[in-house]
Amino acid sequence: APESMRLAATNLSSIFGLSSTRTALARSLAAARAPRSSPLSRVRESALENRARNVAHASSPIMTSAAASASLLGLARFPAPRPSARSGVAVPAVHRRRFTAAVVPPRAVAADADIETANLLPDALQWPARDQTCGTLREQDEGRIVTLCGWVDKQRDMGGIVFADVRDHTGFVQVVSDADTPKEATDALAAMRAEWVVCVTGRVKKRTAPNDKVPTGAVEVAADKVTVLNTVAKSLPFSISGAPEGDDDELREEVRLKNRVLDLRRPQMVRNLRLRAKTVRALRKVLEDTHDFLEVETPILTRSTPEGARDYLVPSRLQPGACFALPQSPQLFKQMLMVAGADRYYQVARCFRDEDLRADRQPEFTQLDIEMSFTDMDGILNLGEDLMCAAFKEGADVDLPRPFRRMTYAEAMSKYGSDKPDVRYGLEMAELADVVAGTEFKLFAGAVEAGGVVKAIAVPQGSRISNSRLKPKGDVFNEAIAGGAGGLAFARVGEDGVTLEGGKALCEGLQPVAEKLIARCGAGAGDLLLFGAGDEGTVNKALDRVRQFVAKTLDMVPEGQHAVLWITDFPMFEWNEDENRLEALHHPFTAPNQEDVADGGDIKQARAIAYDLVYNGVEVGGGSLRIYRRDVQEKVFDAIGLGKEEAEEKFGYLMEAFQFGAPPHGGMAFGLDRLVMMLAGAKSIRDVIAFPKTATAQCLLTAAPGDVSDSQMAELHIAKAKRESDGEQ
Repeated sequence: APESMRLAATNLSSIFGLSSTRTALARSLAAARAPRSSPLSRVRESALENRARNVAHASSPIMTSAAASASLLGLARFPAPRPSARSGVAVPAVHRRRFTAAVVPPRAVAADADIETANLLPDALQWPARDQTCGTLREQDEGRIVTLCGWVDKQRDMGGIVFADVRDHTGFVQVVSDADTPKEATDALAAMRAEWVVCVTGRVKKRTAPNDKVPTGAVEVAADKVTVLNTVAKSLPFSISGAPEGDDDELREEVRLKNRVLDLRRPQMVRNLRLRAKTVRALRKVLEDTHDFLEVETPILTRSTPEGARDYLVPSRLQPGACFALPQSPQLFKQMLMVAGADRYYQVARCFRDEDLRADRQPEFTQLDIEMSFTDMDGILNLGEDLMCAAFKEGADVDLPRPFRRMTYAEAMSKYGSDKPDVRYGLEMAELADVVAGTEFKLFAGAVEAGGVVKAIAVPQGSRISNSRLKPKGDVFNEAIAGGAGGLAFARVGEDGVTLEGGKALCEGLQPVAEKLIARCGAGAGDLLLFGAGDEGTVNKALDRVRQFVAKTLDMVPEGQHAVLWITDFPMFEWNEDENRLEALHHPFTAPNQEDVADGGDIKQARAIAYDLVYNGVEVGGGSLRIYRRDVQEKVFDAIGLGKEEAEEKFGYLMEAFQFGAPPHGGMAFGLDRLVMMLAGAKSIRDVIAFPKTATAQCLLTAAPGDVSDSQMAELHIAKAKRESDGEQ
């Protein structure tokens, strides 16, 4: 063991450049062998000699002894050397990162964890009661005796004085052993590792060297009693809060989701969940205290209905061959509550949709669901503004300006190519069909002749975007392709402000109308014009992507600006190319604009009394006034190709309810996950949901969905099918 200690010290000196390492390790071993009465001291001596024996048995004289040396220092593992960016010489990773003892529990120490745990953990389970949370201690608490409970964030043994940061949901505070600390408490502090669960009783005192970077930096707790409530039996997959700045972004989400219980301890995740709770509390307060709403729960097990996304189905054991469906929204139930006289209903509702996922979608999600009787559209929009203002004030301390801007669907699609436009910056689209019709540039003239559109975006100071980015394989060009366009035409406005420069065919073909075209686009000298031509849907989608991409890459999106607006007057229906029929743009229970259907007007061409709430280009909520008469509802079902028999089968209970005196009503819903994501500044709604699913609708923590037994399947009257390719079940 002494020879192994010498070898370890030599390797540490050469690898880490620590001239005093050999002496320090010798002192550590001598101190461990010194006679002491504490059981913990004997455990330490045994553990230290055990590690030294591991070094002696190492087969590799360099790397293995280096790893053993790291073990003696309590490092989790010996990082593989990587070339230094500055010198090109391989440097161990610990040189390039700030070292904090016990940030990650050592794997080498894990071999001794059972020994240490047996001596540190009390024989009986304990449930101590704290009287103070860690992150709330301040200078005015000096002199108080407090009891804290939490997790060890970091521990530093300075050779006689031991520091430990103890963390709970409110933050962390430094615990220290001083001259008055009992030896048992000092030994316990010295043995601690990251994420051990502890209870500390001690006196609050001022720090001799305050740290103004943390809320508790003016004080520390001098420990009188330290109880280890639980230890960590295996290596942590990542650091909880001791990682250098920026490591959170590099941490793979798969690892985080698989170890979600640890991930939720991270300070950012704690803040996100508490922000979510504060936001819901603020919304409830507006609904209940200000507007006298009633919270009502609606069924989770219901029946499948057409329209919308794919349902999650639950086979019935008692009704062979029948299935429940998990609700995509409480839409029908909340309308029936209005018929029942509930008047003002709300619910923080769980909803389920079996659809392809993305960063802001989950198979199960939460929405704030609202319905009101005897109100008009303005009444509902005013309530929506009350809720949004309360959420932003409570969640982000932002006062949103009221009233919110209103924009029709037609205007949004014309200017921005999207029904959820980000209006924090310009880059509005100009419609050019009447300008370019009949010109010599056949690409544009032909698109207009075929019934399509031609649009353009004027980018100020167009020289910021080079031609190579606008041509095939360029990033701006690729955005247009991703939006469905066949390419991206462009031209630059000359210094005279009335001529076009660029491709010969385009410039010569449009030169007779160049001045009018430039004026229509609102462009000036040196600006860049980006064109889209073809069917309206494709042009809008492609230029919308290009618009957003250009704004981000040119830093045109102002920081800290909040653009909230209502989009109104949506079409009732849109054409489904795959099914060759009309379908409801929102849902088939939305009321048509009465001006459009007056005097026998065609309901298929009508606008809907519908509205969406958009914040910085993201839809956060929406709703409509509802149909409350059976005859009108039947007309809508007929328009979307839903026959009377099928409508009666799927929605007969709602149609029947309408015959018992249904009141005029309307409502809306807010996507709570998405709203909190924006308030938190998170990149994904998975960061504001406690236990989310992956993009493939799996839970990595619980391995759901999982297989079930044949007997369970049989009870549900289901048999496993065999794959035709391999004959397996």
